[in-house]
Amino acid sequence: MRSKRNKPVAGQAPVDYRPAILKLLGARALDLNELSQDLKVPSDKRTKFRELLRQMEIDGDVARIRKDRFVIPSDADLFTGTIQFHASGAAHVLNEKKGEPDLYISGENTFTAMHGDRVVARVDPERGGREARREGRVIRILTRANDTIVGTLQKSNAFFYVVADDPRFVHNLYVPAPALPLRAEVGDKVVAKLDAWPTRHVNPEGHLIEVLGRADEPGVDMLSIIRKYRLPEHFPAEVVAEAEAVPSLIPPGEIARREDLRKRMILTIDPDDARDFDDAIEVEETGSGWRAAVHIADVSHYVQPRSALDREARARGNSVYLPDRVIPMLPEALSNGICSLRPNEDRLVFSVFVEVSKSGKVHSARFGRSVIRSAARLTYKEAFQRLGKPPADEISRRLHAAWGLASLLRERRFKAGSLDLDFPEVKVWLDSKGRPDRLERVENDISHQLVEELMLLANETVARELKLQRQPTVYRIHEKPDADRLAEFRETVAAFGVRCGDLTNRSELQRLIAGVRGQPFEHAVKIGLLKSLKRARYAPEPEGHYGLHKSDYTHFTSPIRRYADLIVHRALERRLGLVKKGPDSGALAPLAEHISTTERVASDAEREAVRLKKLEYFRDQMGGGKKSSTFSARILEVRNYGLLVELPDCLLSGLIHVSAIEGDFFVYDRQRGRMVGRRSKRVFQAGGEIQVAVAKVDMFKQQVDFRPV
Repeated sequence: MRSKRNKPVAGQAPVDYRPAILKLLGARALDLNELSQDLKVPSDKRTKFRELLRQMEIDGDVARIRKDRFVIPSDADLFTGTIQFHASGAAHVLNEKKGEPDLYISGENTFTAMHGDRVVARVDPERGGREARREGRVIRILTRANDTIVGTLQKSNAFFYVVADDPRFVHNLYVPAPALPLRAEVGDKVVAKLDAWPTRHVNPEGHLIEVLGRADEPGVDMLSIIRKYRLPEHFPAEVVAEAEAVPSLIPPGEIARREDLRKRMILTIDPDDARDFDDAIEVEETGSGWRAAVHIADVSHYVQPRSALDREARARGNSVYLPDRVIPMLPEALSNGICSLRPNEDRLVFSVFVEVSKSGKVHSARFGRSVIRSAARLTYKEAFQRLGKPPADEISRRLHAAWGLASLLRERRFKAGSLDLDFPEVKVWLDSKGRPDRLERVENDISHQLVEELMLLANETVARELKLQRQPTVYRIHEKPDADRLAEFRETVAAFGVRCGDLTNRSELQRLIAGVRGQPFEHAVKIGLLKSLKRARYAPEPEGHYGLHKSDYTHFTSPIRRYADLIVHRALERRLGLVKKGPDSGALAPLAEHISTTERVASDAEREAVRLKKLEYFRDQMGGGKKSSTFSARILEVRNYGLLVELPDCLLSGLIHVSAIEGDFFVYDRQRGRMVGRRSKRVFQAGGEIQVAVAKVDMFKQQVDFRPV
């Protein structure tokens, strides 16, 4: 959360005391009474004045020091922000001032802060190994992001306690003995509320509020994630009723008001198991280049501002995709029904039409509301097969034309400085009981790249139009990384034997990415780089996208699953004169912050859910049976205690402890970064391949250990 909150205080006095408060505190520290007296605040406004100071403290405009005196934070080496923990136990407090670095907090200096809390930290100028890196310690918790803990109930000789699922919460939460109506037993997954935690040197205390079921019961792991991330399970009745009241057929009058494209060759390309289709493409080659159109589901036609549907979609911010379910932003009647661009059905869309030259330059662009009838629904696998052989029909011909344009756009994008951070993914397929049945590696092949480049084209074209016309909206921005984070990453890649220059130089970063392509540690290096970059977010100003190297960028192409895209659709409607009023410019900053937060929550939940299912899959391998229990692994790094390996087909890393390597005594060669058998002279080093089996799965630490086969 890097944008100022500046939330209005309910019932705030007409007088804006903020500037006067900041001016007084610029001279000296003052307490509440002194500020009230100096500003002559009426007695009947004192409560609102106190609320204002509290909000200014949360915003980071002021800070409290000894004897509850207020100061300007920088004057007292204080730092206010949202804390984000790492798996190591250390954390960063995010800086909300553009271009300034975050504050590093070591594990022992995090006080009682939890991930996502709003905190005040004291900057320690004596700590930190680099000039650019600042360190500090948390001294106060302003607001809790979440006061509930999801975990497993355990019992010592005298006490019950909850072991949190989140490995970043390293303390046991002590709770009273379970009592009716909660029938909790040791080993159950539970939800507990945090009551008291005065100091990090004692364990926190709380009480149980919900029992989810046995930890190994099918579906309980996903339910635990839903509770942990506070994801909504059901839609309110009024939202469902409003969605189901939408007609399943488009009225003829609405079709007459739109550009009719129902006879054109329009295609959708989506994953095998997709149920909602919110984008369709149409590309033709011309003598001078390509004529392309991207058609996006016109969700804004069905979801009106300030309706029950809109309020719920805004609160959710986005859909969440877990291995066993989807938690949609919109009810199924819309997301999988009238809004979904199903083949051979009339659908309302918002279209972006562009003319692109043979050199890849956009010559013209226009926008409009249309009606389409998708001619075919292709999966990525089907599209990939068609692209691999000469076109034999009109669908394949259009597909090849689309790839001709997309491949050129992709080539130009990387030449211009875009970072190639594409990753394969691993899809977890579940059986009828919700247990992982198989893992499928999904490559970012040319069928995926085709769709990606056309969506990027539409997003950039819309962003440029809205910026040039000064139409208020939200943009997708990605800020430049902190120099100290890139310096740390440079040291990390050095452990793989990779040498690189100053990574604040974009060309050097591109050279590094190209240099590790095809290497066994490519995936690990790219993951490390992603962690060193700032997270993309939404903002009301077009501040550019560092990763894509675009000055104008927004999200327009997924309004079924992202509220940001719905905002952009409404802004474009206003720009085209289709509606009288667009998004409220004054509300865009807090709205952008909100949807940035819901996106981070969804991303964290999805990533953890997939990892849990992967670990469950590998845990099942320990029992043998019908499933193969042998896997191909690559050695990422050799350390004195063992081998760090990755399973390329599963994108999961783990450890082979040196004690698990049998048949010889192995000696660690630190200088060459390898391990050598004293008798056999067998060598293990980075880049080597090895067959492994699962030795141990720790679901709490979310780690897996392997042994050589």
